Parts: sequence; structure tokens; C-alpha cells
Amino acid sequence: MIELIFPDGSKRAFDEGATGRDVAASIAQSLAKRAMLVKLEGRLLDLDRALPSGGRFEILTRDSLEVLETIRHDASHIMAEAVQELFPGTQVTIGPAIEDGFYYDFARDEPFSLDDLPKIEQRMREIVDRDEPIRREVWDRAEAIAHFKSIGEVYKAEIIEDLPGSEEISVYRQGAWKDLCLGPHLPSTKAVGKAFKLTKLAGAYWRGDHRNAQLQRIYGTAWASEADLEAYLKRIEEAEKRDHRKLGAAMDLFHMQEEGKGMVFWHAKGWTLYRTLQNYVRRRMEAEGYVEVKTPQVLDYSLWEQSGHAEKFAANMFVCETDEGERLALKPMNCPGHLQIFNHGQRSYRELPIRMAEFDGLHRYESSGSLHGLLRVRGLAQDDAHIFCREDQIEAEAKAFVELLQAVYQDLEVELHSVKLALRPELRFGSDELWTIAEDTLERAANAAGVAVERVENEGAFYGPKLEFHLRDAIGRTWQCGTLQLDYVLPERMNASYVGEDGQKHRPVMLHRAILGSLERFLGVLIEHHAGAFPMWLAPVQVVVATITSDADEYALSAVEALKKAGLRVECDLRNEKINYKVREHSLTKTPVIAVVGRRESEEGNVALRRFGSDRQEVISLVQAVRTLAIEAVPPDLAIRAGDVHASPRLNVGPGEAG
Repeated sequence: MIELIFPDGSKRAFDEGATGRDVAASIAQSLAKRAMLVKLEGRLLDLDRALPSGGRFEILTRDSLEVLETIRHDASHIMAEAVQELFPGTQVTIGPAIEDGFYYDFARDEPFSLDDLPKIEQRMREIVDRDEPIRREVWDRAEAIAHFKSIGEVYKAEIIEDLPGSEEISVYRQGAWKDLCLGPHLPSTKAVGKAFKLTKLAGAYWRGDHRNAQLQRIYGTAWASEADLEAYLKRIEEAEKRDHRKLGAAMDLFHMQEEGKGMVFWHAKGWTLYRTLQNYVRRRMEAEGYVEVKTPQVLDYSLWEQSGHAEKFAANMFVCETDEGERLALKPMNCPGHLQIFNHGQRSYRELPIRMAEFDGLHRYESSGSLHGLLRVRGLAQDDAHIFCREDQIEAEAKAFVELLQAVYQDLEVELHSVKLALRPELRFGSDELWTIAEDTLERAANAAGVAVERVENEGAFYGPKLEFHLRDAIGRTWQCGTLQLDYVLPERMNASYVGEDGQKHRPVMLHRAILGSLERFLGVLIEHHAGAFPMWLAPVQVVVATITSDADEYALSAVEALKKAGLRVECDLRNEKINYKVREHSLTKTPVIAVVGRRESEEGNVALRRFGSDRQEVISLVQAVRTLAIEAVPPDLAIRAGDVHASPRLNVGPGEAG
């Protein structure tokens, strides 16, 4: 007999050889029909597999995340079966479930085309309708290798040959089709359902090594219901509309090219956006007592060896040697440089905390295949800062940072989705005792700021644990941007100290922190979050003054000057084009306000304001427009002073002046 412990704590005994389905049926036949997998002592098992032992036991139905992942894994097998039926001679390699879907890599001489995907999808639906049972079999290693070689599946044979000798060889039979797989799987192909869609083709190398054979990868998505699939496809469609690379080109913000892989060419409008965001964060940090510094772009490699970055981060560093035999590295982060400033001269406990910020450029080597617009680059800058403090100041400083981050996200109209506490990795510096103190301190500080944390094993930096701040964008995606890391290790390695109240030398504690993280990445996220339609204060061009006729050219230019004097970023469109054409064109660049002027507006001293996303037109005096728009354009951190800054009772607005 085996004893199972259910989630409610109850215990029941079952005969040896009982399956998960047997257990579900003993509770209720309706549960047996809904059951998809079982979990025994945290391990997922097929529903019809004999339970190997007793222990903590759970029956999983279609609404569980584990079953959703298995649906995707099964969908990859069904796709592989469909491909081999439609394209005989194709070899299958590996086909895992991934976030939101699955893929399978195929070895085939002739390339797949996008036209093949609907055919494969249709055959997959037929396989689902066949209700093919999925059964696990354990094979002898030598027999398995011989079998897969005999049917031309050399990649599968190679996988088996490379498995540890002690590992059990499991093969899943899906009707007449079979595949080497660890499992688990659903009871039959029908259980997968038809809420799937094949999405794209890509190239891949066998085992991810460019020296190996090139394979063809087919990606797909799969969900527990048609409604979930439809919602996902709509989300993807919306994401494609918001793609920051397309919007960056349409709005003339930036471009990237082969001659500067992973580097951004910021155009004038994009650089205005960049500086506006950077200056906002700079003001926020200055208000919180941060001092800004600048450290060298290139430092001797020995400094990175001393800090430990060379040991842990060397593969991502750009390193060069001079004719004089110097070995140098472009800085991938600012922390060692900031420690050099801290160490320059004697520090007293009275000076602490020292909050040291820097926006300088960083360079990190990322493989060509991983580069993705602004979201993954080789050249970047961060809203980076390091706080040097005493141990008794850690919680207060960490709490203040979390509160600052929350305020910034609110100003930028993004939502803080979750906070994760990344715990000690396997490869790390420092004692376990120190790590425990650091982890607990960060969690207390987050809780004090009203933030609950999710503890994540093995994800900390090599020198300390970190809080990771994940934001949610307008279409529900999450992004990790902000971070707060607690570090006892680098001050020790870099021999940092301050003189304490007792006259003795003490080690400072170092907090590494960023609110936005990489400005490049955050701007990519922000472009997609706002779909390019930035808040007035952040928009690269805030107002376009557009003429209806050339009679209004002089008045339009005077309106532009008045708006610029009020601090607005303004462009003028005097082209000999119809006004509807101008409005449509500037709407494509997401300009917040188009101020339309013609002969009547010129004579009356008015402007007709059209706001992005609205068909309404508001005719007001130019003086009123300048005042209203100038107040709307004030950054949120300066909004409290807007009434004082823009309180001028009269502005020189040229012909037709009104006010």
C-alpha cells in the first residue's frame, strides 16, 4: 500500500500500482474526467502512470499553470507528428514548451515556407480529433539508439548517447508516432484541444552551436481555451502596432545599423526624448540628496580583477591591449569607478550616507543573435547610483529608494507589477551569514515601503542579493527595470573604509540602485507602453503650428516664438499642403497638439487646437493657448511651480495680438 497526503492535509491509502486516474476516480468520476496530470512530492506525472511511492499528492486540472505548460509541450509533439506526416524524411530534434508557446527544431533539406504553416495546423487539428492515446514506455538504451538510427533519426540517437548512463530512457508513443521525451504528457491528443496557432519560422543551430548543422524552427502558441488564444493573439497584434523599432522609425527617433551592432543612433527628436527623461530623473535624484559624478570609460583590467567582475563578467566585457602592453576594458558598470571616488581621501561616518549617481555610457558585449532594438543593446547608460552607508542606515536608505522608485513610475504612468527578491546564487562572494543578513534586510526595507516581495532562489548578483522591480505596460506585459542590490563584498574587495565615531576604520555598506535601469531599454518599453503617444511633458515635439494658407505664415512664426519662449518644444509647418494632409501627417508622429492657424485666426489672434487622438477643435486666443499648453508641458516633478513660471500677464504674440 502507498499513503497519499492531499492538499487539505487528509491522508488515504491506495494499492501499489494505483495511477493518478485511479485516485481521481476514487474521489469522483467527474474529477477523473477533468484530471490532466498529477503532482507527487512536487514532481509532475502522467495521469495513467503507476504512482512510484506515497507522499504529498495533488490532482491537476486544465486551469493549472503546470497543465498549460504541458499543453504547449504536447502541442509541439503534435506539430512534429504533423510535419513528419506531411513532409516524410524530416528529422525531429528538440521541441520544448516556452513562455506563451512552443517550438520544434527540424532537420530538412528543403526550407519550410509560411504557406506550409496553415497546412501543418490543419493536420494538427486532425491529430487532435483522432484522440490518439499518449503512453510512456521505458526502453533499453542500446535498443533505443539502434531504433532511432534505423528510422533515420540520428539527432535523437545522439541525444540518447549523450545522456548519463544512469538515466532512464523514456519514449512517448502518440498513436503510431513516437518521440524520445522525459515527459510528462496529457492522456491523449484530444486533451490538448485546438487553441493553438503556428506563428513563425526561424533558423537554429543543433544544440545552439553555430559550428553544428543548421536546423529549421517552427514556433507556435497554445492555450487552455479558444478565448485565451484569441486574447493572446489580440495582445500580440497590439504589441506589433506598438513595436518601438517601427515607432522609432515613424517618429524619427532613432535607428540602428550593421556597422554599429547593438549601438543606437539617436536622431534629434529621439535625443530630445532621451534628455528629457534623463533630466527628469536627474532632478528627482538631486532632490533626494544624490551627487552626480563622472568616471572614465576605459580602466585598467586589473581594477576589474580586483572587483571580481573579470571573473564573473569577462565574457560580456570589451577588452583591448595597447602597444605599451596595457590591458584595458571599457566599463560595463560604474560601481568600481564609484569606489575609487569614495576611496579618494579619508571618509568620516558623519559624511554617510553618500549617494553617488552617474549617467555615463556603458558597454557590454551581447551576442548578435540576442540584440533586439533598444531592449537589448551593447551601448547603454543607466540612471545608476551607489549609496555608501553605515549598517544602521541600510533599511532607511532602501526604504527611501523604493518610495522614490514608486513615485517615478507613477509620474511616468507605468504600474509597478511586482517586486522579486533575488537570493544568493551558487557562485558568490561572501559568507552565508552575511548573505542571510543582506537578504533579510532588503525584505524588511521593501515591506516597510509597503511592498511585498517574491523570493527567487539563485538569482542574486555575485556580490549580494537584489530587489528586482517589474513594471506592467499598457497591454499587460511585464518588464524588469529597476533594481536595488545590497553589497557587503565590493567595499571589502576594493578596500573601502570610513572613520567611525570610535575613531576606528569601518567598512561601508554599498547599495547599487537604478530606477529605470538601462535608459535605452526603458525608453523602448516606454515607447511601446504609450504607443509613441507620450505625455505632453515628455513628447519630443509638443506642439506643431500648421498653416491653412500662406497668408498666415507670419502669424504662425510669431506663434511659434511665443510658445518657445514659454518653454515648449515647437515646430512650424508652412508647407503648401492641405491642412487635412498636415494634420494627418503630424498625427502619425503622435504630436500631442497641432495648432492650426489661417487668415481668420491671424486676424483675431487665435489658434485652433487639435489634440492627438481627438477630432475636436478648440479655438482660443494665442495668449491663452500659450499659458494652457505651457502648464500642461511642465514635468510632473516641477508641476508645483508651474503657476509661478508661466504667470506672465502679457506675451508678444505679433499681429492680431489678443489677450
